[in-house]
This record gives sequence, structure tokens and C-alpha cells, in this order.
Amino acid sequence: MTDKQHRYDVNVTWTGNQGTGTSSYRSYSRDHLIQSAGKAPIDGSSDPAFRGDPARWNPEDLLVASLSACHKLWYLGLCAEAGVVVLSYEDDAQGEMVEEHSGAGQFTSVVLRPRVVIAAGSDLGTARELHHLAHQKCFIARSVNFPVTHEPDISTASAS
Repeated sequence: MTDKQHRYDVNVTWTGNQGTGTSSYRSYSRDHLIQSAGKAPIDGSSDPAFRGDPARWNPEDLLVASLSACHKLWYLGLCAEAGVVVLSYEDDAQGEMVEEHSGAGQFTSVVLRPRVVIAAGSDLGTARELHHLAHQKCFIARSVNFPVTHEPDISTASAS
């Protein structure tokens, strides 16, 4: 059996030329537009620490969001298959990055902190264990070279 391959086409267009291009480090905006056919565009920039617009998404935000969303999607699917009814899911994910003296840098960790509410009658132990399986299956977490951990807070909705 052959492995399935998937392709993702994204266009990133720099929109930050303020008239003189990159004539100096301070002469241009880091703004860009992230697009893909049939999807709403995303306004991007760099981290404000690197002269970016704090109102726009930066690559570091998007990496942490991708890890969080990937874990959530796997988790919800695994719960559905296992008979665990998830009523709500919210994650306060946090990434840590180190910038070296040279200006290069890398992420050192991401912690996912999902708060999950499951329906009364769903198995709490299974709900906890499925976070481990979701982590093992997440395409994005399997693709990065730093630790991605999860600290789920799972509660059961009271029966009405």
C-alpha cells in the first residue's frame, strides 16, 4: 500500500514596500498577506520585537496555532471514535523561542493547555488518554524538532 501524499499551496505576498523598498532596515514594513485559493486571507507581519505590526499574525503565532489546532482536530476525532462526547474545547497554547546573539533563533518548546468539557457519561480516563494519542498522531507536532507537551484540564458537564 502506498502512503498518501498531500500538498498545500499558499501564496505569501509582501505588502510592506513604503516607497523605497528595503533601502534600509527601518525603511519597510514587515506586512504581508497570506492567501490560498478559496480561503479568507490572513494579514501577516513579523513579531513586534522585529519591527512587526502587533495587530497582525506573525509566523511564530501561526506555528503555535498550527500545533494547537492539529492537536485539537486529532483529539476531537479520536473522542468521536471512542464514544467520548466533547462539549467544548479551548486551548491556551504557549510557545517559547530563543533568539541567539547572531539574530537566528529557534523554538525550544510549546505547551498546549486545552480545557475540555465532556458530556456526563463519557469516560474521563479515556478522555485523558486520548490526548496522548492525539499528540502521537498530530502531523505538525511530528514535524517539529522541539518538545510539544500538553497539560489538559478535563471536566465533566453536570447532568441536567
